[in-house]
Amino acid sequence: MFTGIIEEIGEITAIAPAGDGWRLTVRAPKAASDAVHGESIAVSGVCLTVVDSTADTFDADVMKQTLDVAALGGASVGTRVNIEKAMPVGARLGGHIVQGHVDGVGSIVEVRPGAQWSVLRVSLPRDLAPLVVDKGSISVDGTSLTVSAVSPVNAEDSWFEISLIPETLAATTLGARAVGDRVNLETDILARHVERLLAFRAAPEGGSR
Repeated sequence: MFTGIIEEIGEITAIAPAGDGWRLTVRAPKAASDAVHGESIAVSGVCLTVVDSTADTFDADVMKQTLDVAALGGASVGTRVNIEKAMPVGARLGGHIVQGHVDGVGSIVEVRPGAQWSVLRVSLPRDLAPLVVDKGSISVDGTSLTVSAVSPVNAEDSWFEISLIPETLAATTLGARAVGDRVNLETDILARHVERLLAFRAAPEGGSR
């Protein structure tokens, strides 16, 4: 489990085929310095398991299903990624509960730079739109953020906006995002639970669930 508070920006230094997936090597000195085999590290919001490490890099396998549903599938050597190690028991929850399980991929459709912050508008898959609310939490490339605006319910294209303070712009890869870039999205787990509960309530007695 993660908090969405990015600890460092890493860089993919190698990609090797591994069955129908990949083995990634990521340079991330802070995370790698005490990484151990089997621990979890979020790479731009994707929870991966460490299989090997050096003083400043770690290796992780990425299965095909993850490559298919996450923006990580479009990564290449040199791609910069947000890095967060799993939250230790007893630590402060500085962001929100992030599982590292990507729900879908959005694209940056607008960047509005301001004097001290930037606003990003991100496209939202239609099935995820009900789970994203104004002032709610969302993880974008593993970064815990507060939604600052959402598209109307009847809008043809669903989107949401996030306002990035200078610290977020400097400490994550979001500061370098441009229109057209794809990003990993993870919605609030509480919203997903509520949606599931409501679906069961709406289902006919004894009907298909």
